[in-house]
Amino acid sequence: MNMSSGPAIAAMIGAIVLTATAGDVFVASAMRSVGDLDDIKAARGFEGAVWAVISEGRFLAGFTCMALSFFSLLFALSHADVSLVAPAAGSLTFVSNAVAAKWVLHENVDRRRWLAAVFVCCGVILLKR
Repeated sequence: MNMSSGPAIAAMIGAIVLTATAGDVFVASAMRSVGDLDDIKAARGFEGAVWAVISEGRFLAGFTCMALSFFSLLFALSHADVSLVAPAAGSLTFVSNAVAAKWVLHENVDRRRWLAAVFVCCGVILLKR
């Protein structure tokens, strides 16, 4: 299989984007559940704040997804040009984070952010050509 073909590169970038977005969503959800780290640190000390974070299952899931994203990036960079992989993965992660923020985390994503996501998609299309 020729790993530098278009569909293979798209799959590699897709893996990076999906795992990075899942990691961001899990970590954001975990940190909302944990609460204000300054308050936890004041009550239980630095070690207590660290333990509050690392004992949260969603944080560990997010950490795992981010590690998978990193290794997916390494794999993609060993098979495709950095001038395509890095900007495409980074920008598409921006777009998928906006979508996940709206529908998974129920955040208010305003019109300006959606417009920015559209421009990012246009930039990725320009990269591909």
